[in-house]
Amino acid sequence: MTTPESNVELVDAGQLTLDLIEAQYGLKNTRGQKNAKSLVILVSGIELAGKGEAVKQLREWVDPRYLRVKADPPYMMQKNQAFWQPYTRYIPAEGQMIVMFGNWYSDLLATALHVSEPMDDTLFDAYVAQMNAFEQDLKNNHVDVIKVWFDLSWKSLQKRLDKMDVEEQRWHKLHGLDWRNKKQYDNVQKLRQRFTDDWLIIDCEDAEVRDQQFAQAILKNLKHLPHYPTQVKTKWKQAEVPKALLAPATAEMSSEDYKAELKSLSKKVAKAMRFDPRKVLITFEGMDAAGKGGAIKRIVKKLDPREYGIYTIAAPEKYELARPYLWRFWTKLLEDEKISIFDRTWYGRVLVERIEGFATPVEWQRAYDEINRFEKDLSDNQYIIVKFWLAISKDEQELRFKAREETPHKRFKITEDDWRNRSHWDDYLNAAADMLQRTNTFYAPWHVIATNDKYSARVEVLKAILKQLKAD
Repeated sequence: MTTPESNVELVDAGQLTLDLIEAQYGLKNTRGQKNAKSLVILVSGIELAGKGEAVKQLREWVDPRYLRVKADPPYMMQKNQAFWQPYTRYIPAEGQMIVMFGNWYSDLLATALHVSEPMDDTLFDAYVAQMNAFEQDLKNNHVDVIKVWFDLSWKSLQKRLDKMDVEEQRWHKLHGLDWRNKKQYDNVQKLRQRFTDDWLIIDCEDAEVRDQQFAQAILKNLKHLPHYPTQVKTKWKQAEVPKALLAPATAEMSSEDYKAELKSLSKKVAKAMRFDPRKVLITFEGMDAAGKGGAIKRIVKKLDPREYGIYTIAAPEKYELARPYLWRFWTKLLEDEKISIFDRTWYGRVLVERIEGFATPVEWQRAYDEINRFEKDLSDNQYIIVKFWLAISKDEQELRFKAREETPHKRFKITEDDWRNRSHWDDYLNAAADMLQRTNTFYAPWHVIATNDKYSARVEVLKAILKQLKAD
């Protein structure tokens, strides 16, 4: 039958559970396929509306082994943490699904309702826009997001509170609110209406209708398994390769000058990073053997090993490939780590993955904007991002490759893939040109260090870090 209040056609529970389990296994079986996806279900709403009961019923209707439920109290939004950072490690892999009782919208509501000064409307709406953009990026990377608001009228809420034991009411506080307070109830409704246009709003007066409407929405999404587009309709406009990349400098710094500069700069850089109130994120990209490892050693020379983390990024593992490509970087940005250094980065999406065909044209061409949003979120939340592209000439790379092969403690640095990649030299120059043009932003600018001299490159890296930390 169809209920007039919600326009939901109630179906036989046995048939519903069969359909849900079949669809659930259909999702599970997409792993590694062209229509693979995962599902994140965000749950929020009025206290006592029945969120927990609806999720409990859903878990009884599906195979509970393949439905994760995560519940968190609301986090107050922090100035040094992007809204998505507490949650991204829980983004499910292809074929999996998760229900999040606590989520970024819960945090937004909690912060807006409890800060000493009310959150400015413009700021609130800016957060909502960022959240929508983040969710669209998730969807583009095969993570569907369903957002469900469980609603309940003021009158019904008061009746349900009347039936509860006073002690039990202590366990039912959404955002720490007093649900006997009509003004607070109205504030919640007023605020949530500013972000729930694309949410499923469930009227929770009738428990059976509530549970079925929730389950049927999940079922509909589980059945939606489209193949993703791989080609773009518009022709790609290649950026011009910067002259510095085509002809790196050849002037050499003397050993004496280098040692003097290094001693002074390494101390200044360590002090600047240590005492800057922001988190410092330093990233390196560039041609193989361009000196990334050597530069990193000089950056951390005067730091205590407990003050920083270094991440050397290789090809993604299988479990990482089953999630959005940024996931393996989201999860490395640790809350208590002041300085993070990446040897290779998320820019692999528009470099090696583009060149080797590991990412489709749709994926890598979309990635520039995704990366810019990612870095902007970090910059807005007390990260300073220092990005380096290290460039050397093709002849200089060959000399360094041969030197590595002939040096016992450096042989591990050279592989057959390194030699093979030289055949893609021009492709990497073109990809680097596009990357530099499309992701050089005021909040995360690129520093191009183009020189065949290792000493000069290391000194210029330290100077650039010092300049950016002082200038911002």
